[in-house]
Amino acid sequence: MTAIYVQMALGLAGAWVAGGLIGAERSYHGRAAGFRTHALVAIAAAATMMVSFAPSFAPGASFLSIDRLDPTHLAQGVMTGVGFLGAGVIFKEGVNVQGLTTAASVWATAAIGLLFGAGEYGVGALAVAGVLFTLLVLRWVEDAAPSRVYAWSVFRFRSVSAPDTEGLHALLDQHGLSLRDVSYALSHDGAIMEFSGNLVARRTGSLADLAAHLRTLENVAEFELARISK
Repeated sequence: MTAIYVQMALGLAGAWVAGGLIGAERSYHGRAAGFRTHALVAIAAAATMMVSFAPSFAPGASFLSIDRLDPTHLAQGVMTGVGFLGAGVIFKEGVNVQGLTTAASVWATAAIGLLFGAGEYGVGALAVAGVLFTLLVLRWVEDAAPSRVYAWSVFRFRSVSAPDTEGLHALLDQHGLSLRDVSYALSHDGAIMEFSGNLVARRTGSLADLAAHLRTLENVAEFELARISK
């Protein structure tokens, strides 16, 4: 009996440490679901998995004369429930969707908690290492790798001196930018000509250079450059 409780304690402790390590990385980067959330998810998942083993050390815990609860059903319920929790950290900010990585880390933490709850400490440790490698090392790889900058853009020109589409493309090309999926609009009783679309830049500073240049043009009434995050 004592050995069983020691095994349970080790499983819960391992799940707590695993969730805490992943949550610490999320907290460091200012995410809503951080250290405490991930630690709680891991412990809850581990404890849920241990419920399936309850009749083996607590004879009175049988359910409807069933000697043992099905751990696969419990695991399925945990993963489904945590999916709703993960959806709570996803939000839309302008043209960007934030929180997808944190939602995925919460879901992965639940799976790791289930592993520790089932006594699979080695596999759980490997899963923790994989998650931390993805969150930490691949972040550096992503930042170092060549990439393009994307932005949602709106350009509003005074109609009397507004450029045509070719003229706008030529202006953007000076800063290493290209405009895709262009839409057009005429507003303010025909006084304002609007172009909108997705900007693609070959370097990070292109948007700042374009914004500085647009401020010097007299025919520009307004513009918006909203960078789309990774």
